[in-house]
Amino acid sequence: MTKLLHIDSSVLGPHSVSRQVTAAIVDRLRQATPGVEIVYRDLSASPLAHLSGAQLAAAQGAPNPDPTVQQELATSSAVLAEFLAADIVVLGAPMYNFTIPSQLKAWIDRILVAGKTFKYGAQGPEGLAGDKRVIVAISRGGFYGPGSPAEALEHLESYLRGVFGFIGVTKLEFISADGIQIGPEHREKALAGALQAATQLHAA
Repeated sequence: MTKLLHIDSSVLGPHSVSRQVTAAIVDRLRQATPGVEIVYRDLSASPLAHLSGAQLAAAQGAPNPDPTVQQELATSSAVLAEFLAADIVVLGAPMYNFTIPSQLKAWIDRILVAGKTFKYGAQGPEGLAGDKRVIVAISRGGFYGPGSPAEALEHLESYLRGVFGFIGVTKLEFISADGIQIGPEHREKALAGALQAATQLHAA
């Protein structure tokens, strides 16, 4: 059975463009992949704690009786397990201040784990998550493409390409809605284009 992990990170709830696009992507894949099993995690509604020194030490075996730290470790293990089990990951990633939301960064810190999603060998780091298909719905208020005046401030798609490339993902797809803060007409056009692209995704 195909397993799909659906992640949203926008704090805007029903007003979020990225949430609308991830929902359309998941709906398309649900129709195209009979019996797909879907796990959903909302990083805004249930945010992960940012990494702490106590968490890292406990994860490496240091004794820590603090129940809060123990709960955070259990949550981290669950998040990693969800990612490892998924055949497909659908990720909503709006641009906040030129990069990803901090809620999404906390999730990424749980899935980039040495020995689990990458390892260090004689030739340097090697990704271990190359069997996954990752589809990212990104939304940006302006335009940050090659040659645009704001190109140097684009640290959303470029960062995510680096992250997933580092852990070995080669089946990486992006659906973009750009210019959504320029005006209502731009927003409507960008959203319509992204939703249309979602309906044209090939099956798993």
